[in-house]
Amino acid sequence: MSTEQLNQALYDKMAAEQERFRAQLLGTTPEEILDHAYEYAMRDDILVEMEGLELSAAQAAALLSSPAPLADVYREWNKVDARHMEDIRDVIEELADMRAKAQAATRAIPLYRENARYAREHGELDLLQASHKANIACRDAIEAAIRDGFDGMRLSGDAAKGVLARFGPERVAHVLAATLLGKAWDERFSRDTMAWAASVPMFDTGNRRYDYAINSHSTVLNGFVGLVRKEMAAARDQPEQASEKPSIRDQLAAAKAAQAEKPAAHQRQNTKEVR
Repeated sequence: MSTEQLNQALYDKMAAEQERFRAQLLGTTPEEILDHAYEYAMRDDILVEMEGLELSAAQAAALLSSPAPLADVYREWNKVDARHMEDIRDVIEELADMRAKAQAATRAIPLYRENARYAREHGELDLLQASHKANIACRDAIEAAIRDGFDGMRLSGDAAKGVLARFGPERVAHVLAATLLGKAWDERFSRDTMAWAASVPMFDTGNRRYDYAINSHSTVLNGFVGLVRKEMAAARDQPEQASEKPSIRDQLAAAKAAQAEKPAAHQRQNTKEVR
C-alpha cells in the first residue's frame, strides 16, 4: 500500500472505531453517556486532526496494526499536560513514531533457522531465544487480529495487514505454517491452505512449534491464511514494478529538465501574485 492508502486506511479504521464507540454509548444510560462525553468529544477531535495529517508509511502502518488505534491515541493524549487542539497532532505523531520504531525493532529480529543444539555449540542461544519470543508475539498478534477483525460472519479484508507490517512476511508465514502442520487432521483447513503450509520451510521441532501454535477457530484461521497469502503475493509484485525505473542517464536528464523549469515556475507564481 502507498503512504496515502495507509493513511486513508488508518483514518477509515479510526472512524469505524468511533462509530462503534458511539453505538455502544447509545445503548447505555444517560448518566453513563454524560460520564463519557469528554472522551467522545476528544476522540472526535482526534479524527478531525487525522483528516489533515500525513503520517509516514511506517507510522501509519504502525498505528494501523493496532486493534484500536483511536483508543490508543486517546489514552496517550490523557498522559500529557497540554489540553489544546494543536497538541493532538504532536500526540498522534509521537505515538505513531514510537510504534513504528518498536515494529522496526521487532522486524529486525531474524527468524532463527537452526536447532537448539546448533545454537548452543555456536554461542547463538540469545538469537534462538529472541526469535522464539518473536514467534510467540506474532501468534498473539494473529489471534488479536482475527478476534478484532471477525464480526461473526466475515473476516475483515485488512485483518492481515497490521500483523505483516509488524512482524514481516517470513515470520508470519512460519508461525501460520507451524500451526497448520500441527493440525493436519483438521478438515476445516482447505487442501490448498495445507499444501501452502507444507511448502513453507520449517526449522523448529514439534515441541517448540507448540509454544506459538495459533488457537483461533480453524475456519476463520483458514480465511486469515488466505489474506496473508494475498498480501504476500501483492508484495512480491512490487519489486517488479520498482525495477522498471529509468536509467541513471534518464534520471540525470530529468533532473536537468526540472532545474531548467524552475525559473519559469517562479515567474508564473510572481505573475499570479501581481494579479
